[in-house]
Amino acid sequence: MRKTTLAAIGLLATALTWGYSQAAMETFKGTLSTAAEVPPVTGSGSGSASVTLDTATKTITYNVTYTGLSGPAAAAHIHCGAAAGANSGVAVAFPSAASPISGSATLTDAQMADLEAGKCYVNVHTAANKGGEVRAQLQK
Repeated sequence: MRKTTLAAIGLLATALTWGYSQAAMETFKGTLSTAAEVPPVTGSGSGSASVTLDTATKTITYNVTYTGLSGPAAAAHIHCGAAAGANSGVAVAFPSAASPISGSATLTDAQMADLEAGKCYVNVHTAANKGGEVRAQLQK
């Protein structure tokens, strides 16, 4: 009986270790620029975006910084579903658009697939550029 119990504990420990080892942390980065907007915007805004994905929990942690916008940021988001040169809907709305922006969110399976495929981007909007003033396509 004791050998069976020890074997069961060993199998459980192995299974738990294997499950945790399947989770991966992946980092996606992008450079915010006015030229990356669709359509491109004239201006001197710039910045950077970094998103870390925990593939087991589908949770992202994001950090975005920018400078040189035409005015205060009115909104900032992560959009998913569009490659560079195309636009898509908001996937993650940031609670604040003031730089630096940081936080976390949980993605859907479709959003996670888009992020992995390079079809997500960060966008910062201003009053002068309601469609977005700076944009960064997120890439591994």
